[in-house]
Amino acid sequence: MSKHEISFRSVGIQVGDPSLLKTIDPAPYGIKTPVQLGEGRSGIFQMHFNPVEQIDDNLKNLILTNSGERLGNYGYGASLRSLTTELSATDDFDAIAMESISNAVQKYMPFIELSTFSSDFGGTDNAVAGPEAGVPLSMTKINIVVKYSVPKLRIAERALSVSIYCIG
Repeated sequence: MSKHEISFRSVGIQVGDPSLLKTIDPAPYGIKTPVQLGEGRSGIFQMHFNPVEQIDDNLKNLILTNSGERLGNYGYGASLRSLTTELSATDDFDAIAMESISNAVQKYMPFIELSTFSSDFGGTDNAVAGPEAGVPLSMTKINIVVKYSVPKLRIAERALSVSIYCIG
Protein backbone atom coordinates (compact mmCIF):
# COMPACT_ATOMS: atom_id res chain seq x y z
CA MET A 1 0.00 0.00 0.00
CA SER A 2 1.27 3.36 -0.93
CA LYS A 3 0.46 6.49 0.93
CA HIS A 4 -0.70 9.48 -1.08
CA GLU A 5 -0.21 12.89 0.28
CA ILE A 6 -2.77 15.45 -0.83
CA SER A 7 -2.41 19.16 -0.19
CA PHE A 8 -5.44 21.13 0.94
CA ARG A 9 -4.34 23.94 -1.37
CA SER A 10 -5.56 21.98 -4.34
CA VAL A 11 -9.08 21.50 -2.95
CA GLY A 12 -10.35 24.80 -4.32
CA ILE A 13 -12.23 27.78 -3.00
CA GLN A 14 -14.89 27.31 -0.35
CA VAL A 15 -18.39 28.72 -0.74
CA GLY A 16 -17.99 31.23 2.12
CA ASP A 17 -14.74 32.69 0.79
CA PRO A 18 -14.96 36.52 0.84
CA SER A 19 -13.33 36.72 -2.59
CA LEU A 20 -16.50 35.17 -4.06
CA LEU A 21 -18.87 37.69 -2.46
CA LYS A 22 -19.72 40.66 -4.61
CA THR A 23 -21.91 43.56 -3.58
CA ILE A 24 -24.32 44.55 -6.30
CA ASP A 25 -25.79 48.04 -6.23
CA PRO A 26 -29.57 47.88 -6.45
CA ALA A 27 -31.25 49.39 -9.47
CA PRO A 28 -33.22 52.58 -8.83
CA TYR A 29 -36.98 52.32 -8.38
CA GLY A 30 -37.88 55.79 -9.61
CA ILE A 31 -37.24 59.52 -9.57
CA LYS A 32 -37.45 61.40 -6.25
CA THR A 33 -39.82 64.34 -6.13
CA PRO A 34 -39.39 67.22 -6.07
CA VAL A 35 -37.01 66.65 -8.97
CA GLN A 36 -33.36 67.42 -8.16
CA LEU A 37 -30.14 66.97 -10.10
CA GLY A 38 -28.61 63.57 -9.46
CA GLU A 39 -25.37 62.72 -7.77
CA GLY A 40 -23.29 59.57 -7.91
CA ARG A 41 -25.11 56.55 -9.24
CA SER A 42 -28.49 58.34 -9.45
CA GLY A 43 -27.75 59.68 -12.90
CA ILE A 44 -29.25 62.92 -14.16
CA PHE A 45 -31.98 63.03 -11.45
CA GLN A 46 -31.98 61.94 -7.80
CA MET A 47 -33.47 58.45 -7.58
CA HIS A 48 -35.10 56.22 -4.97
CA PHE A 49 -33.17 53.01 -4.29
CA ASN A 50 -35.63 51.80 -1.65
CA PRO A 51 -39.12 50.54 -2.69
CA VAL A 52 -40.73 51.83 0.53
CA GLU A 53 -39.51 55.38 -0.12
CA GLN A 54 -40.74 55.16 -3.72
CA ILE A 55 -44.22 54.05 -2.61
CA ASP A 56 -44.35 56.90 -0.06
CA ASP A 57 -43.37 59.39 -2.77
CA ASN A 58 -45.88 58.00 -5.30
CA LEU A 59 -48.73 58.02 -2.76
CA LYS A 60 -47.93 61.59 -1.71
CA ASN A 61 -47.96 62.68 -5.37
CA LEU A 62 -51.26 60.86 -5.98
CA ILE A 63 -52.92 62.58 -3.02
CA LEU A 64 -51.60 66.05 -3.89
CA THR A 65 -52.35 65.84 -7.64
CA ASN A 66 -55.64 67.14 -9.03
CA SER A 67 -57.43 65.93 -12.14
CA GLY A 68 -56.01 67.55 -15.23
CA GLU A 69 -52.55 68.21 -13.79
CA ARG A 70 -50.85 65.02 -15.00
CA LEU A 71 -49.79 65.27 -18.61
CA GLY A 72 -51.18 62.37 -20.61
CA ASN A 73 -53.32 61.10 -17.73
CA TYR A 74 -56.12 63.59 -17.12
CA GLY A 75 -57.91 61.60 -14.42
CA TYR A 76 -54.85 60.96 -12.23
CA GLY A 77 -55.00 62.27 -8.68
CA ALA A 78 -57.28 62.62 -5.67
CA SER A 79 -58.47 66.14 -6.63
CA LEU A 80 -58.54 67.57 -3.11
CA ARG A 81 -58.06 71.18 -4.24
CA SER A 82 -61.73 71.50 -5.19
CA LEU A 83 -62.61 70.72 -1.55
CA THR A 84 -60.46 73.54 -0.23
CA THR A 85 -62.50 76.30 -1.88
CA GLU A 86 -65.86 75.07 -0.62
CA LEU A 87 -64.90 74.04 2.89
CA SER A 88 -67.96 74.31 5.15
CA ALA A 89 -67.52 71.66 7.85
CA THR A 90 -64.80 69.31 9.06
CA ASP A 91 -67.07 66.26 8.79
CA ASP A 92 -67.92 67.00 5.15
CA PHE A 93 -64.27 67.54 4.29
CA ASP A 94 -63.15 64.30 5.96
CA ALA A 95 -65.82 62.15 4.30
CA ILE A 96 -65.27 63.58 0.81
CA ALA A 97 -61.47 63.60 1.12
CA MET A 98 -61.44 59.99 2.32
CA GLU A 99 -63.62 58.93 -0.60
CA SER A 100 -61.48 60.82 -3.13
CA ILE A 101 -58.23 59.38 -1.77
CA SER A 102 -59.70 55.87 -1.58
CA ASN A 103 -60.96 56.00 -5.17
CA ALA A 104 -57.63 57.30 -6.48
CA VAL A 105 -55.66 54.62 -4.58
CA GLN A 106 -57.96 51.83 -5.79
CA LYS A 107 -57.56 52.99 -9.38
CA TYR A 108 -53.84 53.87 -9.54
CA MET A 109 -52.18 52.05 -6.61
CA PRO A 110 -54.42 49.04 -5.85
CA PHE A 111 -51.64 47.21 -4.00
CA ILE A 112 -51.96 49.70 -1.13
CA GLU A 113 -54.41 49.01 1.70
CA LEU A 114 -55.57 52.21 3.40
CA SER A 115 -56.28 51.86 7.12
CA THR A 116 -56.92 55.26 8.73
CA PHE A 117 -57.40 58.89 7.78
CA SER A 118 -57.18 61.96 9.97
CA SER A 119 -57.20 65.67 9.31
CA ASP A 120 -56.21 68.60 11.44
CA PHE A 121 -57.33 72.11 10.63
CA GLY A 122 -54.35 74.20 11.68
CA GLY A 123 -56.00 77.57 11.20
CA THR A 124 -54.22 80.74 10.19
CA ASP A 125 -52.10 80.72 13.36
CA ASN A 126 -50.32 77.51 12.31
CA ALA A 127 -50.19 78.32 8.61
CA VAL A 128 -46.94 79.58 7.20
CA ALA A 129 -47.79 82.98 5.79
CA GLY A 130 -45.99 85.76 4.02
CA PRO A 131 -44.60 86.49 0.58
CA GLU A 132 -41.47 84.37 1.26
CA ALA A 133 -43.61 81.27 1.77
CA GLY A 134 -46.10 82.23 -0.95
CA VAL A 135 -49.09 81.77 1.39
CA PRO A 136 -51.37 84.74 2.19
CA LEU A 137 -52.61 85.27 5.75
CA SER A 138 -56.19 84.55 4.65
CA MET A 139 -55.47 80.87 4.01
CA THR A 140 -55.89 77.88 6.32
CA LYS A 141 -53.61 74.87 6.54
CA ILE A 142 -55.06 71.37 6.67
CA ASN A 143 -52.76 68.54 7.70
CA ILE A 144 -53.86 65.13 6.43
CA VAL A 145 -52.41 61.87 7.77
CA VAL A 146 -53.11 58.64 5.89
CA LYS A 147 -52.02 55.31 7.34
CA TYR A 148 -51.53 52.43 4.96
CA SER A 149 -49.79 49.10 4.39
CA VAL A 150 -48.58 47.10 1.40
CA PRO A 151 -49.16 43.40 2.22
CA LYS A 152 -47.56 42.04 -0.97
CA LEU A 153 -44.25 43.68 -0.05
CA ARG A 154 -44.69 42.96 3.67
CA ILE A 155 -44.69 46.66 4.46
CA ALA A 156 -46.45 47.14 7.78
CA GLU A 157 -48.54 50.17 8.63
CA ARG A 158 -46.90 53.42 7.60
CA ALA A 159 -48.11 57.00 7.95
CA LEU A 160 -47.97 59.66 5.27
CA SER A 161 -48.57 63.29 6.15
CA VAL A 162 -49.45 65.97 3.59
CA SER A 163 -50.50 69.59 4.00
CA ILE A 164 -53.05 71.45 1.92
CA TYR A 165 -53.76 75.16 2.08
CA CYS A 166 -57.31 76.36 1.58
CA ILE A 167 -59.11 79.66 1.38
CA GLY A 168 -60.20 80.49 4.92
